Amino acid sequence: MPLLELTDLRVHYGGIEAVKGISLAVEEREIVTLIGGNGAGKTTTLRAISGIKRPTSGSIAFRGKRIDGQPAHQVAKLGIGHAPEGRRIFGRMSVRENLEMGLYAAGRGGATGVKASFDRVFALFPRLAERQRQAGGTLSGGEQQMLAIGRALMTRPEVLLLDEPSMGLAPIFVERIFDIIREINEQGTAVLLIEQNAHMALSVARRGYVIESGSIVLSDEAGKLLGNEQVRKAYLGEE
Repeated sequence: MPLLELTDLRVHYGGIEAVKGISLAVEEREIVTLIGGNGAGKTTTLRAISGIKRPTSGSIAFRGKRIDGQPAHQVAKLGIGHAPEGRRIFGRMSVRENLEMGLYAAGRGGATGVKASFDRVFALFPRLAERQRQAGGTLSGGEQQMLAIGRALMTRPEVLLLDEPSMGLAPIFVERIFDIIREINEQGTAVLLIEQNAHMALSVARRGYVIESGSIVLSDEAGKLLGNEQVRKAYLGEE
């Protein structure tokens, strides 16, 4: 049984069908990437999983139990973390307060669990430990991305949804973010990754899906997708 499974998922915005009956799965402790162009339905898919956007039809199952239609705070409590596109941190709140919001969202409590969550995030992101009292909005773009991922990890998720983690970052930060994604996965957290840098995404993932105009058009092991001529031309910028 997959850890996370989408079956014939459809999502509408008014009269527009943004996701057209897609099916995909994420197994325990694996990284899966969903690649595609702008407007293909990638972000909508993650928003449906995390409870931000209600699906029109189809199902979303986590550990075999349907979660589609549940509100976002309930989904977070189940063990699904989400670092959204654009980071969406609280700019006027301190780094520590932003991280505490992750705990609040998932209803995590207890001094031991809270300390363990902070220890894990600060071990992954030492810069956040150094800037705990600094306002989130004053951080660099790379540091804000670290904060967004760290906030999602505070919920101690079993699967982490990452939406464009390298967007707008300098190359040195991109490399660091992907090293951290690998480390998070090695610690036992499954990852569903959306990423504009398809080469980096397929390099870190075990499997991948290609989505076009709201439909899955291709799926395979990540290494095979890297060598696929169609993928290379469309998403890797190669002739």
